[in-house]
Amino acid sequence: MNKLDHQYQTLLQDILENGVEKGDRTGTGTLSVFGRQIRHNMSEGFPLITTKKMAIKTMMTELKWFLKGDTNIKYLVDNGCNIWNGDCYRNYEILMIGNNPKNILKPIEFINKIKTDDTFAKKWGELGPIYGKQWRRWFQQGEEIYVGDTLQSKTEEVIDQINDLINELKTNPDSRRLMVSAWNVSEIDQMTLPPCHYGFQVYTRKSTREEKIVNPGKYRTISLMWNQRSVDTGLGLPFNIASYGALLTLISHEVNMVPDMLIGNLGDTHLYKDHLDGAREQMERTSFNLPTIEFTNVNLLEGNFDYEVKDYQYHPTIKFPLSN
Repeated sequence: MNKLDHQYQTLLQDILENGVEKGDRTGTGTLSVFGRQIRHNMSEGFPLITTKKMAIKTMMTELKWFLKGDTNIKYLVDNGCNIWNGDCYRNYEILMIGNNPKNILKPIEFINKIKTDDTFAKKWGELGPIYGKQWRRWFQQGEEIYVGDTLQSKTEEVIDQINDLINELKTNPDSRRLMVSAWNVSEIDQMTLPPCHYGFQVYTRKSTREEKIVNPGKYRTISLMWNQRSVDTGLGLPFNIASYGALLTLISHEVNMVPDMLIGNLGDTHLYKDHLDGAREQMERTSFNLPTIEFTNVNLLEGNFDYEVKDYQYHPTIKFPLSN
């Protein structure tokens, strides 16, 4: 039984029946509820929604981009992932209107120039210190502190949270500090868009006797829980679920553990008003069994991996407009 699609459809129904109308930064308008949760047991399959076709390559490309620590859209557009184009173009448009409005490129011209002009891409493709920067290069400012009676300068430090997480999992898997944060308060004003999914925590436990029989040579399970302040339920949430499911599986591969529970804590959980008809259509669809996934050639810290999704059955795509 596919419990994930059922949970997702129940959440859509919850928003449609109980959501309150709220404005938003895009001007589209939403129906919104607050404080919901998604729970998925990874042993039941890879968490890829089946009640509509998911753009798997797009999602995987974005995850690789995060893990590489990249914050420029050039890698994304060069690999056919366009989900950040609108945010990047909006930032470009705002800055150009204030400087030289006569020379503003149209969106398609802007993306083509990102692809073909490295100098232009380096300047205008940058989104600021968003997810990848915080995951891999959290910068700690130097400051003066007292050590006893002596005033000393604290050395500036770049913190690689993903690398530190892997090392801690290997050496202290029962730690309650196995966390990665993208919500760097000191740099939010420099981000094109503050992180929606702003942090995650992992948790490990010893495998049961039965689990050891099913997964010989693996003596621990690992779960992941992510926190999300803003949830675009129609378009974004299925990507978030699958992306963190992939991340959990990749981390488990790196530390030789078995993926266990995937949990999403959802804050402002909303449907944009131009997504309501699509949500109603998706609620009426009958789900298929979840697929499985196999990762190969994994180099987590380089943001490189190959994957094969197996037995993925799905309903047709539902067009949800992207609000920027």
